[in-house]
Amino acid sequence: MKREYKLGLVLLLSIVVLTACSVGSGDERGGEKEVNLLFNFATHSLDPNVDSSYVPLRAGVTETLVRLNDEKLEIEPWLAESWDSEDGKEWTIQLRDGVTFHNGKPMDGKAVKASLERAMNDNVAIKNALRIESIEVDGNTLHIKTKGYFPEFPSELVSPYTSIIDVTETDFVNRPIGTGPFAVTSFTPGSVVKLKRYDDYWDGPAKLKSAQFSFNEDANARSLALESGSADIVFRPEVESVPHLEELEGITVESTSTFRVHQLTMNLQRKALQDVNVRKAVDALLDRQSIVDTILHGHAEVAEGPFMPSFSFAPDYSKKERGPEAARTYLKKAGYTEKNGVMQKDGKPLRFTLLTYGSRADLPLIAQVFQSDAKKLGIQVEIRQIEIPEEYMAANRDWDLTTYSNLTAPRGDAGYYLNATYHPDGALNFSGADDDKLTALLDELNVTVDPKERALLSEEIAQYVDQKVLNSFVLYPHTLVAYNADKVKNWVTTRSEYYMLTNELDVN
Repeated sequence: MKREYKLGLVLLLSIVVLTACSVGSGDERGGEKEVNLLFNFATHSLDPNVDSSYVPLRAGVTETLVRLNDEKLEIEPWLAESWDSEDGKEWTIQLRDGVTFHNGKPMDGKAVKASLERAMNDNVAIKNALRIESIEVDGNTLHIKTKGYFPEFPSELVSPYTSIIDVTETDFVNRPIGTGPFAVTSFTPGSVVKLKRYDDYWDGPAKLKSAQFSFNEDANARSLALESGSADIVFRPEVESVPHLEELEGITVESTSTFRVHQLTMNLQRKALQDVNVRKAVDALLDRQSIVDTILHGHAEVAEGPFMPSFSFAPDYSKKERGPEAARTYLKKAGYTEKNGVMQKDGKPLRFTLLTYGSRADLPLIAQVFQSDAKKLGIQVEIRQIEIPEEYMAANRDWDLTTYSNLTAPRGDAGYYLNATYHPDGALNFSGADDDKLTALLDELNVTVDPKERALLSEEIAQYVDQKVLNSFVLYPHTLVAYNADKVKNWVTTRSEYYMLTNELDVN
C-alpha cells in the first residue's frame, strides 16, 4: 500500500479502530494525565490466571510475588519481600507489609494463598509448573511445600498466571481486583481496558491519573493510530512503517532484542512428521536470512535454536545443510520421490496443514514464504488462519505445522521453555513430544541448583532437541515499540515484555 493512500486512511482507521480512545490520549485534560497504549493482541478476558495475553500484568492491574530484572536477568522481590529454603522443597515466603488490593482489603497471607490456589485450580499449566503440595499461612508469611526437590520454584512465581488477586471479588473476566498502580474502570472485550490510578498503591501512586490499554491486531492500523495521535504508545507497529515513523517529529521507535523466538512448531503425532528426515527437510526449507531481511527488515537475528547465543545455556550448533536441494536429499532418505511435480511416497502426496495467526504480522508472511518454497519441491501446504494459537493447538490435532512465537527465557533461565515445550506435562508441549531420554534430562535439570551445571544440562537438552528436530527455529525478533516522545515520559521497553504501564510512566 502506498504511503499516500495510507495517510488518506489515517483518520478513518483511527475512528473505526479506536473508537474507545475518543476521550483523547497523552494530554493533560483538566489536570488529569492520561496515556493510551495500543497492543497487538486482543483479549476477551482479564482473568489473569488464564489470559494468555497477560493484559492484567502488562496494564499494571496485577502483580506477582517475584519479578524479573531485565538487565541483570535475575529474579527480584515484588509482592514478596524474600524467600528461602533449606532443602529446596519447603519454602518460606515473606510478603510485603502494607499492600492493599484495589478494594482496600489487605494483601495478606490468607489472600495470597487463596489466589495461588485459585490459579492452580483454574490453570493446569500453572498447577504443573508450581508443583505445590501445600500452603500454610502465618500472618504475612507463607510456608509452601513443593512436590519433591524444586530449587527453581521462586522463578516460576514470575509467571503472569500467578498474578495475585482478591478472589472474593468474582468478576475475574471484566474487573480483576489486583494490587498494581492501576485499577480497571471498564473493559470492552477485544477493544480496550480503561484504567484509573490507585491512589493507595504500595510503591507510590502512579504519575498518570488514568490510562487506556487498547487492542488492534492490524499492524498497519497500529502505525496509523500513532501517526494520527489516537495512540501514544504502539506495541509492534508495522515493520514497513518504521522508517516513516522515525522521520516524524517527536516519534521515537525502539527496536529491542528480547527472549523470544519465532519457530515452526511440528505436530509429532502426524505420521509424516514422525520421520526425522521429513522434519529435517522442513527445517532445511526455511530461508532464515531472507526472512530476516525481507519480512523483518533487519529487526531480528537468524535463529539456530530456542535461545539467543548471548545466553550461557545456548549451545554451539553444528553446521547444517540448508536449501531446497538439502531438503530434497532428506526427503529421499525418508522414501519420498518427486513424480509429475508432486513429492510423494507409496503413491501418497506429501501435504502439510500450516497454522498461523495475524496478531504477529510477520508470522503469516513467514508461512507464505514456506508455502512458496515447499511448492517448488512438489509439497502442497495449506495455510489455515486461527485466532488463539495456544487454544487451537491444545484442542486440535488436525494440523502439521504452526508458525508460533514463544518467550524462551523470560526468567533468565532455560528451564521454563524446555519444561513447558518438551516435558510430557508441559503447558506449551503442542508438538506432543514424549521422549524418555529427553524427559529424564528435564527431570535432572529440575533438581539441579548450581548455575554452571544447569547451563551445561540446558545445553545438552537444546542439542538433543536440535538433533531430533523436534521444532524448527526461524529467528529472534526484536520488540518494536513506537511512541510519542514529546508526550510520553519514562517508557521502558522490557525484554521480557511483561511490564508496561507502571507507576513511573508519565506524560508531559
